[in-house]
Amino acid sequence: MTADLLPQVLTALALGLLGGGHCIGMCGGLMGALTLAIPADQRQGWPLWRILLSYNLGRITSYTIAGALLGSFGWALQGMGLAPVLRTIAGLLMICMGLYLANWWSGLTRIESVGRGLWRHIEPRARKLLPVHRPRQALVLGALWGWLPCGLVYSSLVWASSHGSSATSALLMLAFGVGTLPTLLATGAAADKLTTLLRKRSLRIGAASLIIVFGLWTLPGPHQQWVISALSPPASLQESSHQEHAHH
Repeated sequence: MTADLLPQVLTALALGLLGGGHCIGMCGGLMGALTLAIPADQRQGWPLWRILLSYNLGRITSYTIAGALLGSFGWALQGMGLAPVLRTIAGLLMICMGLYLANWWSGLTRIESVGRGLWRHIEPRARKLLPVHRPRQALVLGALWGWLPCGLVYSSLVWASSHGSSATSALLMLAFGVGTLPTLLATGAAADKLTTLLRKRSLRIGAASLIIVFGLWTLPGPHQQWVISALSPPASLQESSHQEHAHH
C-alpha cells in the first residue's frame, strides 16, 4: 500500500468505526436475532464466535465486491477524462459523511431508497437461512445481508469508487467493513461501553471535523493549498525546528 493511499484507508476505517451507532440501528437487531437463533449449547465460547465471525466475514466480503464493481465504473469515468469530476464527488461525499457522523446533517440516509428494490428480492432468501446452525450458513447469510440498504455504506461505496480504481475501491470498502467490526462483534457490557465511547460528542466531532477537512482537501481547486497551510505548523515554529536540527 502506497503512502498516498494510507490517509484514505484510515478514513475508511474511521467511517466504519464512528458509524457504529448507525450500524447498531441497521444490523444490531439482526445480530441479536442471529445470536438467539443459535442453539443454546453453542451460544458461548468459540462456537458462538465462529458463527459471528463467519457472518461478518460474509458481510465485509459483499462490501469489498461491491467496491470492486463500482470502482470499475469509476475507472471508466476516469479514462474518459472525468478525474476532476470524480475528485469533486469524493470530496463532497466526505464532507457529507463528516456532517453525518457529527450529527449535523442526516441527508445521507435518503440514498437508502436506491437499493430497496434489490433488497426486496434478497431479504426473503436471507431469512430462509435463519436459524443459523453452521458457520458456512452464517457466511452466506452475512454475504446476503451485506446488500442491506444503508446510507453510510452507499455513500462510502460512491466515495471509494470515485478514486478511479477497482482495486483501491475494494481496499477502501474492506477497510470500512473492518472498521464496523468492533461495534457489531461487541456483546453485553462491552457493547454498552463501546457505544458510550463512540457517542461521546467530543470524539465524534473531532473525527468528523478531520474527515470534513480531508474532504475539502480532496476537492480540486486552489483551496487545497489553503487547507495544507491551515494544517501546517506556523512558519516561526518551522524555522525554529530547522535551526534546532542545524545546531545538532
